[in-house]
Amino acid sequence: MVEWTIVKKLIAQIAKFGVVGVIAFLLDFGILNILVRYAHMNNVTAGTISFLVSLAVNYLLSMKMVFKHRDDMARWMEITIFFISAAVGLLINDVVIWTGTASLPADAIDSMHGTYVLYTNIAKIVATIIVSIWNFIIRKWLLDAPTPGKPVNTRSFAHRLGHWSLSHNPFDRV
Repeated sequence: MVEWTIVKKLIAQIAKFGVVGVIAFLLDFGILNILVRYAHMNNVTAGTISFLVSLAVNYLLSMKMVFKHRDDMARWMEITIFFISAAVGLLINDVVIWTGTASLPADAIDSMHGTYVLYTNIAKIVATIIVSIWNFIIRKWLLDAPTPGKPVNTRSFAHRLGHWSLSHNPFDRV
């Protein structure tokens, strides 16, 4: 049986993740639309730029408000995991955005600009949902600190990776 306190903590964490996600989404969506609608930029290029800008904000807010630093993991590994998972998220984002307008003519950015923007926005919403699920799962699994007062599962992949990272700092090499 799952303890109610664990469920409440998870619900609170998902809510905080949602607030951070909404802030990052609004930034991402706004930049995407400015670049596609007004600068007539290719949607995948614009989506990549907007994603990367919102990623920086998302990282700062997520690690401050949502996920707690693991004492058994070096900060360099935490950042590495975050950015590798973000690279996968960016790939998902770009593929979904590209797919959203792939059926339109090659010159749709000019000849059907309104439709191009609409399809890009729909694809961006779909991409955001998929990437948000990916991000929460991977960050919860690898980056979130164990529940205080509970014994650390020393056999978990996250703990073993974190423990390894503490003794293998690539930045200490001379």
